Amino acid sequence: MKFTFSKERITKLIVNKYFIVIVVFGVFVTFFDEHSLISRWQGRQKIKEMEQEVKYYQNEIQTSKNKMNELQSNDDNLEKFAREHYLMKRKDEDIYIIKE
Repeated sequence: MKFTFSKERITKLIVNKYFIVIVVFGVFVTFFDEHSLISRWQGRQKIKEMEQEVKYYQNEIQTSKNKMNELQSNDDNLEKFAREHYLMKRKDEDIYIIKE
């Protein structure tokens, strides 16, 4: 069984009221509806971006917690951190800052 599309058959299909209604509905749902396919796609993209941000911040939180535990558990690490980040020094030391 071979289907052939003649100009007359295509014209009948395009003029058919059901076909016109389906096409108009499809265009409306795709572009103009409050929950259109385009807005759904954009929403999914935004969700993916936010999920990546959540993963990034969870990793940052875990890294910070590990660093905090390390600083609280060892006085040598705490002293090293204070010297490097806050330029703290002992009474008999001098600090020289070299800017490149």
